[in-house]
Amino acid sequence: MMDFSAVGKKIKELRKEIGLSQGELANGICTQAQISKIESGDVYPYASTLYLISERLGVDVNYFFDIGLTPRLDYVQEVAKQLRIARRSMNYQEMKEIVEMEQKNPLFFQNKRNYQLLLWHKGIYEHAMNRNIEKAIGILQEAIALTQATEKFYSERELELMLSIGVIYFEENDLENALATYKSALDAIRQIPYLNEISIQTRIYYNIARVLTRLKKYDESIKYCKEGIDWCIKRESLYLLGELHYHKGYNYELQGSLSCAQQLLEKARLIFELQNDERFLKFIDGKIEKLRANVG
Repeated sequence: MMDFSAVGKKIKELRKEIGLSQGELANGICTQAQISKIESGDVYPYASTLYLISERLGVDVNYFFDIGLTPRLDYVQEVAKQLRIARRSMNYQEMKEIVEMEQKNPLFFQNKRNYQLLLWHKGIYEHAMNRNIEKAIGILQEAIALTQATEKFYSERELELMLSIGVIYFEENDLENALATYKSALDAIRQIPYLNEISIQTRIYYNIARVLTRLKKYDESIKYCKEGIDWCIKRESLYLLGELHYHKGYNYELQGSLSCAQQLLEKARLIFELQNDERFLKFIDGKIEKLRANVG
C-alpha cells in the first residue's frame, strides 16, 4: 500500500530545497490548493499530475513510486526514443520527418512537455540542415519557455535545451555566447537536489572546457576538466571520462607542459581501452609517441 503522505512530504521537501512556492510548483499543472492537499497527504495525486510535478522538481517520477505506464505514455516514450537515436546518429532528415508527423498528433500539440520534445529537435535540425542560427535558437528558447515556471529553476529537459543552444553557438564560433550559456546551465544544474541523468552535468563541464581552450584560457579549462573528472569518479561513471582526461592533457600540451600532457593522454587511452572504444586509440597513440619523443 502506497503511503501518499510520505510522497506529499517528499514533494514539499524538494520544493523547498529548490526555492519554489506552492504556486510556482502548481503553475500550469494544477491549483495551489491541490498542491497543498497533496503535500499534506489529503488527496491521491493523479499519475499525470505527479509526473508533471516530478519534472518540475527535477526528479524522475519513479523517485516517488512506480507508475503503471498507459499506452499513451508508451507511445510518447517510443517517439522520444526514436528522436534520441536520430539525434545521436545525427540523422537530421529522419528527425525532421518524425517531428513533422507528430506535431499533428494531439498527444503532442495538446501537451506542453510533449510538444517541447518536438520543438527541441526542430531547433536542432533547423540549424543542422538550414544553418538558420537565429531561427534555431528562437525555437529552442520557445521550447524552454513552454515549461519553465520560474527563472530560479530549470528541469533536466530544459538544461538539455540550454546545452543544444550552447552547441549551436560553439559550432558557429560564437564562443562568448557559448560560454555564457554553458555556465548558466552549470549554475542551474547545481540547484537541482536530485539529478536523474548525471551525464548532463558531465557534458556541461566538458563543453565549458572546450570553449575555454578555444579562447586560449588554458588554466581555466584545466580547472573545469578536473571538476568534470572528479564528478565522474565520485559517481562511478565512465561517460566522457576519457575525453576529459584527453582534453586536460591537450591544454597542458598547448601550454608546453609535455610531461603532464603525456601522463593524462595515457590515462585517457586506458579509459578508452576499458570501454572498448577504438575510435580515438590510434590518434591518441600517435599523440603519445610524439610527446614521448619531445619529452625525451
